[in-house]
Amino acid sequence: MYALFVFMCAFGFLMLLSDALNITMAQRSSMAALGVSLHFQDNYVVMSNGFVDITLSNPKGQVTSVQYKGSDNLLEVINEESNRGYWDLVWSPPGSPGTNGTFERIVGTSCEVIAETEDQAELSFSRTWDSSLEGKHVPLKIDKRFVLLRGSSGFYSYAIYEHMEGWPGFNLPETRIVFKLRKDRFHYMAMSDDRQRYMPLPNDRSPNRGKPLAFPEAVLLVDPVEPEFKGEVDDKYQYSCETEDLKVHGWISTDPSVGFWQITPSNEFRTGGPTKQELTSHVGPTNLAMFVSAHYGGSDLVIKFEDGEKWKKVFGPVFMYLNSASTGEEPLTLWKDAKKQMLDEVRKWPYTFPASKDFHQAHERGTISGRLLVYDRFITNKHMPANGDSIGLAPPGDPGSWQRENKGYQFWSKTNAEGHFVIENILAGTYNVYSWVHGFIGDYRNNSTITITPGCDIDVGDLVFEPPRDGPTLWEIGMPDRSAAEFYIPDSDPMYTNKFLANNVNKFRQYGLWERYARLYRDGDLVFTIGESDYKKDWFFAHVNKKRYDIMYEKTTWTIKFELDKVNKNGTYKLRLALASAQLSELQVRANDPYSDAPLFSTGTIGGDNAIARHGIHGLYWLFNIDIPGKILKSDGENAIYLTKINEGIIFPGGVMYDYIRLEGPPPS
Repeated sequence: MYALFVFMCAFGFLMLLSDALNITMAQRSSMAALGVSLHFQDNYVVMSNGFVDITLSNPKGQVTSVQYKGSDNLLEVINEESNRGYWDLVWSPPGSPGTNGTFERIVGTSCEVIAETEDQAELSFSRTWDSSLEGKHVPLKIDKRFVLLRGSSGFYSYAIYEHMEGWPGFNLPETRIVFKLRKDRFHYMAMSDDRQRYMPLPNDRSPNRGKPLAFPEAVLLVDPVEPEFKGEVDDKYQYSCETEDLKVHGWISTDPSVGFWQITPSNEFRTGGPTKQELTSHVGPTNLAMFVSAHYGGSDLVIKFEDGEKWKKVFGPVFMYLNSASTGEEPLTLWKDAKKQMLDEVRKWPYTFPASKDFHQAHERGTISGRLLVYDRFITNKHMPANGDSIGLAPPGDPGSWQRENKGYQFWSKTNAEGHFVIENILAGTYNVYSWVHGFIGDYRNNSTITITPGCDIDVGDLVFEPPRDGPTLWEIGMPDRSAAEFYIPDSDPMYTNKFLANNVNKFRQYGLWERYARLYRDGDLVFTIGESDYKKDWFFAHVNKKRYDIMYEKTTWTIKFELDKVNKNGTYKLRLALASAQLSELQVRANDPYSDAPLFSTGTIGGDNAIARHGIHGLYWLFNIDIPGKILKSDGENAIYLTKINEGIIFPGGVMYDYIRLEGPPPS
């Protein structure tokens, strides 16, 4: 099916797209003339502009119907009206451990027309909190907004969350927008060029058709309605995406040919920075706009409010875009059109239409520019330009704190080949400049904070990043890129293989790869010999415990063997240990004595990003700098570093993924 689909798209795409654009332009001219209108009827309000009709419950502000060009409802009509299109959150009392809490759909108690002209309608559905609601509802004031513009083939939504002075503290693990589409129509899903396909049906996950695996999100399709999916695993985490790439995803109905897409033109309001991974779309058919979550970060990404802490944040706007195709047109056409629309929305950011004064327009924002250079004297005496690397502004903190930051806004860009960068549309406030550079360990942070004022254009000049380094490199394993993608990723168990993930780019997203370690190393653990082994083939991507007797997990010790021509017995060697992920793990380091009661170094139990189980090739980044006394190393024989992953008995899925390991010699005199 997919091969035929690709062939037809390649053969006929240009002609089909030309016809579709001609039809769309003619329709747009007549429909745009209709303008925008609001219609209140009983407990509903309908927003219309000739392209789309959006029905919302009044005053709850839940989307009960989305119609496009006169179609019937595109949302799942068999669901309760409150379970079609809605904002929700998860919250818990202050001090609660972990990432769980009480699920709450955000229900408005009042509706207000903010704007009503032929060019724009904006509705507010708000609710607040008082002491009578303590313990029953999250202590937040929330204002949900929905916006419809003349001539727009879709609608926008954003919200203002506020925690007032004097209100009790609480934890906020998650908040998002959810749309549940009709399962009888939306069967094709796309969230990137290399992850799109016809999807299993939600009924395929039912107990009589699917077999639950190690965690409830993963289900083996044993007897799916469509035989082509038999033997595959359905798991929403296989469609996760880093937020810097998370700009458009959605679903296509083939009868009628309609696309429903969620476009996010900016990530400034999301938590955790550009490498934070989030859910997108998944079997349902479900479409998500995630704003706050602990996915791939754990409890570090849970927002924790103190009693009386004042806080306000605008989430969004995001755009729900709808498009259609000519009869017989292939899904790839609608996906290409959605990507084109995404680029248009990005160019328009920050939007001019939001009526809330809390959403700041372009003239209320500022810009910084400069150049980022890297200096490592053990590589070259010259300053090297950072090429294509992420650089951004986030609230003041320690180096690398941006990846755990969860209350403020972040603004990121990329350096060019000469290291120059421009970061635009920054909200007024005080920030640090942060960066990390591909090929180098550690984090950059400028020494002084930067204050952004409306309309400012600040040139910060040359910023120099000096990555951690004490001495020359004696050996190294991997590439410092905050990912384990360069290491050995095994073929998946044929029982769990998803064909659409079989390419090398997405191979790590297959279910159950962690179980392959015990099968590859039945009689021992991984041994890596410097100068002989190849980390692309001989270094397993995840350091996990071994499963024994179905219920017991055993600690594992990986060994790095190496020789040194000459050892400075009075010097101190440095082991740089960079982790790409950690989940409920303690990693102990020993040198030349694997049985020593006291390790040379221990991380302690760290991590909660769960990236191994959720098919991520990284979670949160960790860097440990470990001193190794020269007196315990040998110059006349083989040395060994032992990395022991303990936490025996911890049931799946504890483990770490390495980013990069380097041994440095003592600093030269």
